[in-house]
Amino acid sequence: MRIDEARLALTQELHALLVDYWHDVDANWGRGAPDYYTPDGSFVGPAASYEGREKIRAFYKWREDRGARTVVHSVQNFQAKFDGGPDKAVCHWFMMLYAADGKPVLPTHPPIQIAYMTDRLVKTAEGWKVTYRKFDIWFEGGTPATNPTLDDD
Repeated sequence: MRIDEARLALTQELHALLVDYWHDVDANWGRGAPDYYTPDGSFVGPAASYEGREKIRAFYKWREDRGARTVVHSVQNFQAKFDGGPDKAVCHWFMMLYAADGKPVLPTHPPIQIAYMTDRLVKTAEGWKVTYRKFDIWFEGGTPATNPTLDDD
């Protein structure tokens, strides 16, 4: 199978964007995470979902405010394709989540969650933005993930 240059460039760009996103979440409490989404972007999880940048921002603020937590979101098997035009894309990938309350160095353990991820993105004047990110859990165990329910104000 041949991968054309446009898809290869898309894959490299969106993979780099995804790695930057999770690096911000893991090393900066996700303070910049909402900026990766469109204003009405969706973050859809099995226990809670957040619609719009402000709800996504509130989730990451809640995570930070709850106290010390060490987290690594590892991105694997990334695939990107155009989705009906050069300004739309769909990505699938696996996320392995390692997490525990407390500061490093913590004991090692298997990932607490492995999820099949689906992202939909649009290219805007500011670059690619996520319109939809969905977590489909395939494996889970050990330490619980952080999943608050943030009520509407």
